[in-house]
Amino acid sequence: MDTRKALITALAGGSMLAGVALGAAFTAGSSANAATTTPASNISADASASPGVFVSNEDPAHEATESAEREAQENAGQRPTVP
Repeated sequence: MDTRKALITALAGGSMLAGVALGAAFTAGSSANAATTTPASNISADASASPGVFVSNEDPAHEATESAEREAQENAGQRPTVP
């Protein structure tokens, strides 16, 4: 009976170790990709702006689709809350 407990303990420990190794292997690649990719919304942002500062999109094609309320919020330096 003692050999059986040791075998079960070794199998349980081995499966947990394998699970940790697989988890680390899958998450290591995704965190590196997340750190190096640039979201499309930040491509046209002013490079001198600090993180968290709203920079409005003044592209004419974008401006043509905006509501007056949204444009007023952008002009006031606020992050728009209306479409």
